[in-house]
Amino acid sequence: MDRRAVRRDLHRIPEAGFQEYKTQQYLLQFIEQLSQEHLEVKTWKTGILVLVKGSNPSKTVGYRTDIDGLPIQEQTDYLFQSEHEGYMHACGHDVHMTIALSLLEHYSGSRVKDNLLFIFQPAEEGPGGALPMLASEEFKTWKPDEMVALHVAPEYPVGTVATKPGLLFANTSELFIDLVGKGGHAAYPHKTCDMVVAGSHLVTQFQSIVARNIDPLDSAVVTIGKIEGGTKQNIIAETARLEGTIRSLSAESMTLVKDRIEAIVKGIETSFECEASIDYGSNYYQVFNDAELVGRFMEVTGELTDISLVECREAMTGEDFGYFLRDVPGFMFWLGVNSESGLHSSTLKPDEAAIDVAFDVLTNYIDTITV
Repeated sequence: MDRRAVRRDLHRIPEAGFQEYKTQQYLLQFIEQLSQEHLEVKTWKTGILVLVKGSNPSKTVGYRTDIDGLPIQEQTDYLFQSEHEGYMHACGHDVHMTIALSLLEHYSGSRVKDNLLFIFQPAEEGPGGALPMLASEEFKTWKPDEMVALHVAPEYPVGTVATKPGLLFANTSELFIDLVGKGGHAAYPHKTCDMVVAGSHLVTQFQSIVARNIDPLDSAVVTIGKIEGGTKQNIIAETARLEGTIRSLSAESMTLVKDRIEAIVKGIETSFECEASIDYGSNYYQVFNDAELVGRFMEVTGELTDISLVECREAMTGEDFGYFLRDVPGFMFWLGVNSESGLHSSTLKPDEAAIDVAFDVLTNYIDTITV
């Protein structure tokens, strides 16, 4: 397998969540070329599950990769740029898939004692593929006893692996608020209900939630990243839309933040005589690493002389792998890819040497736990 060629093939065809048709076809064609003697393959929507049957299994170890791209126009200098206008693998899922395929190729021809389940999950970036995949009969049939996943980390050099016991990624939720009032001429504001003003009050009041409702020893973030309202400078806006994100280090704080948002929005409805609706969009549960499993991973990885193992802090990033870990013990780790641009950037360029690093780290770990 030419890992760099595979990664570049996948980089060219990023697709939206649950629309990864070309990606699924590419993955299936790759899998069909492998030895099928010990493989079973199931498809679920645009995702794929591949079971590698062990020689004398006592458990099933799951390895999950995500497969979707992001609605970002690529601005790299790659000769293999995205062929899909307005979409890019700007979160490293092309790298993630390549690592999964290299592991699958290896273990299809180098059988271990226990079963291995490779999970190619769609829609990680939205609307969220983990929860419905967990509920599917395909997943329930082969539900693993433990799970592993990784995520590229642009800020770490190649050769660095970072993780920790317990909380690694935050609880996250999208936030969309629509306001409807009464528009009119700018010269007659008393005859209108101005939604630009109402929306501005919402943004200001939201800043009090973390400062005055969240325990200072906990952490949360409420960010409004986009506001739309009005049509012309001398027309009072009848509608406005706010789009943002919520992040917290505990599930309890996420609930509290949402309760406060809803209370504040009700107050805006009353004070500005308008109607409001709230949509939380995609919600991701915290990634919480099983202490025993991640401890064993850190122990065996720390013995590799060419790998730098870092025990990192938790991050406010979100990942729907957290839903898997809520049901199945396991862990996620960061893989250093040494990119000047960060995740979700139009200029993200992960170092492809990290693919070989991940392969070595993961085969070493899997071989250790499946003997």
